[in-house]
Amino acid sequence: MLNLEIYTMKYRPLGRTGRDVSLIALGTMTWGEQNNETQAHAQLDLAREHGITLIDTAEMYPVPPRPETQGSTERFLGSWLKKRGGERDQLVIATKAAGPARKPHNPRHVRNGNNHFTAQALNEAVDQSLQRLQTDYIDLYQLHWPDRSVNCFGQRGYQHLEEETVPIAETLDALASLVARGKIRYIGLSNETPWGVAEFLRLANERHLPRVATIQNPYNLLNRTFEIGLAEFALREQVGLLAYSPLAFGVLSGKYLNGAQPAEGRLTLFSRFSRYTNPQVDRVAASYVTLAREAGLDPAQMALAWVNSRPFVTSNIIGATTMQQLESNLRSVELTLPEPLIARLEALHTLQPDPAP
Repeated sequence: MLNLEIYTMKYRPLGRTGRDVSLIALGTMTWGEQNNETQAHAQLDLAREHGITLIDTAEMYPVPPRPETQGSTERFLGSWLKKRGGERDQLVIATKAAGPARKPHNPRHVRNGNNHFTAQALNEAVDQSLQRLQTDYIDLYQLHWPDRSVNCFGQRGYQHLEEETVPIAETLDALASLVARGKIRYIGLSNETPWGVAEFLRLANERHLPRVATIQNPYNLLNRTFEIGLAEFALREQVGLLAYSPLAFGVLSGKYLNGAQPAEGRLTLFSRFSRYTNPQVDRVAASYVTLAREAGLDPAQMALAWVNSRPFVTSNIIGATTMQQLESNLRSVELTLPEPLIARLEALHTLQPDPAP
């Protein structure tokens, strides 16, 4: 069993940047929707107490995205940074530029829809994020989703579209200018494909432009699609995974089993999130939860520890709406899963791979 009294944060390299970041990152997308500013500051205080150095946010947050709340998450982080004073240099602040609204669920209110990855749009996005964050620079600046249409956010069945997009070379040039001016330090991708990662790396090498340090994609026991084409890039090219939704929106904690609808759960509150609500997910999640309990483990900690153990993961982005959840999730860093248990997890995955891609 995990010792719940003493645990030590672990750290991994942030790509080829020369910096290390905490294996656990603090995710923030509930701030401004389910969490107020005081609660956000309390989460940050606890995270820092336990060695977290990577804080992940986005200009679009909180989620679900609404014009009335857009940017609140960055503002909450900014007010905390101002209050903490000398804390800034010890942190890696990661934020994201919203991509174009090509799909119904993509927000159309962020920067009035000027969300293609042109130099003008990215400059505007960075300046607004810096203002909200109350800082002079962003450590890791990520493209929230590609400028082109790709399979992401649960979409299956790839359909190639002939559409007008901003060339990746143009986007890299714009990011290089932001790095040169000291507004951002490193660049990252999110919800990207193997082709996209390869193209960013190729162009960076050919044109001597900044190299992608990370890719932030979903990864959990119910969605291991990252392993198919991206894990090899992560390891061979040191473009490590920042794993989001490691608990599949709380499904892997077991709190939604048998049709339960906890009052404060995101899947209860927001019908928008359908990725982890289908019969296959319910069935497979129940198997993982049962396995954890048979092993004497907290299901959420087991699911997080499994993500932590993957060699291509740079950092595991945990989110929480309560301090109790955050404390429990942080403690997953000291849990090492025995090989027989990992083998049983693999056997369950084989029976029903990726029910929530």
